[in-house]
Order: sequence, then C-alpha cells, then structure tokens
Amino acid sequence: MLALLRTIDMALNIYWWFIIAAAIFSWLYAFNVVNPRNQFVGSIGNFLYRVTEPALRPIRNVLPDLGGIDISPIILLLIIYFLRQLLWTTIAPALL
Repeated sequence: MLALLRTIDMALNIYWWFIIAAAIFSWLYAFNVVNPRNQFVGSIGNFLYRVTEPALRPIRNVLPDLGGIDISPIILLLIIYFLRQLLWTTIAPALL
C-alpha cells in the first residue's frame, strides 16, 4: 500500500513541475523570449499545453475575469499541495 501512495505522490509531484514549466513557457512565449516559429519550441509548448490544459480549463471556467491575469495555475498548485498533504497526513496513517 505504501508503494501505491508513493507512486501517487510522485505523479502529483511531476504534474506540479509540468504546471510550473507551462506557466514559465507561457511568459517566455508572451514576451517573445523564445522563437514561436521554431519547431522544437512549438512542440514543447504544445506538449505543455496538452498536459496542463485539461486540469486548468475547469478552474478558468469558475474564476472571474481578472483582466488578463491567469491565476488558474496557482489555484491548481494549491489543490495539488492540499492533495499531497491529505495523502500523507490523513490517508497514509489510516492505511498503515
């Protein structure tokens, strides 16, 4: 059972870093730091968008319009942090 909990925790940790990478990439893309016509840059951006957008879209639908500021990655990071804390402080002690 501990192996399953650690696997879930690792998956949440990896997804945490995908969200951070997608946010940083979107800033670099918006400020023209990276070349959007480069195929490698485009494939990285496409991958990060496809990985993070299914989780961010429902949060964006619930949040009010903040005038171009997207705080949905922060909300999702807080949700992941809560899930990881719940996993190790409540679920793991109950199962072990």
